[in-house]
Amino acid sequence: MKNKVIKILAAAPAAAGIFMSVGWSFFELMVHCKTKKIVMKKKWFALSHIKINHPRHKFEREYEEGKAWCQRQTMKNCRMKSIDGLWLHALYLPAEHAKRFVLLSHGYKGSSFGDFAYTARFLHEHQCNLLFIDQRCCGESEGEYITFGAKEQYDILRWTYYIARRNQEGLPIYLYGESMGAAAVLMASGHELPGEVKGLIADCGFQSMKAELKDIASNWFHLNWVELLLFRVDLFCRFLAGFCMRDADTAEAMKTNRRPVLFFHGEKDTYVNPVNTFRNYSLCRAPKELVIVPQARHLCSAYEQPEFYREKLLKFFERNDQSPKRG
Repeated sequence: MKNKVIKILAAAPAAAGIFMSVGWSFFELMVHCKTKKIVMKKKWFALSHIKINHPRHKFEREYEEGKAWCQRQTMKNCRMKSIDGLWLHALYLPAEHAKRFVLLSHGYKGSSFGDFAYTARFLHEHQCNLLFIDQRCCGESEGEYITFGAKEQYDILRWTYYIARRNQEGLPIYLYGESMGAAAVLMASGHELPGEVKGLIADCGFQSMKAELKDIASNWFHLNWVELLLFRVDLFCRFLAGFCMRDADTAEAMKTNRRPVLFFHGEKDTYVNPVNTFRNYSLCRAPKELVIVPQARHLCSAYEQPEFYREKLLKFFERNDQSPKRG
């Protein structure tokens, strides 16, 4: 009996190690974002779902032309510190006779010149001052972990006040996010925003980190025991990245936010399931509009139906530019 107990005790650390190893691999893939690992991951990770959902898959010319336009503009480098001490970076592009400010919040491991390349020129030509933020771990912003909005929402909050302090004319401010950037914008709306913030635009945002990782684990990688996997990932998030998965959830913010929200989603999105936007729209208690674009993949609505998409943006601005300040 004593020998059996000794064997069980000896085997326990190995079993625990095996149990945690799968969670560690998924955490490393999805949350950890060391610069040296990004290129290696992309070669393997971007094989199917990411590739077919990327605008390059069908709209490469428009996508590259948009990026090239952004790169030709003279923009001002902006920097500030996050609540946890990271240096964050953004680029500011003023417009002539500006009517509003638009903060652009890009998606997971993305870049503003990629995610917003096609729409940025249109916004700028329609008198929008643009602030292209680099999410933590991306572009020139510091960071080692992507937190799916748990900490990014506070980064967006700080950038919003950064704009407000420099907004001498009291112009309307809009927070415009795509994919994870959209989820982070929606989460940020649950906090006290400057009174000049008149609305939110969320394109293909998810509802929670847990739901998104669950969808990826089961539908992309066909993994079993997903709840156990996410339990392990959450432990690594807590002890290494300093956040809980439950912190990355739009539900509470959507219940408290009172600023109008324009929701977009592509009907054929297999990167972030459209059900996420339906959930966010359902939870939202503020004035809201839901736009589902047929045949559009992830973040491809603006490419699939450009005139329709742009008309929705302009009408949203027109409705809310003159609305009273909110506390």
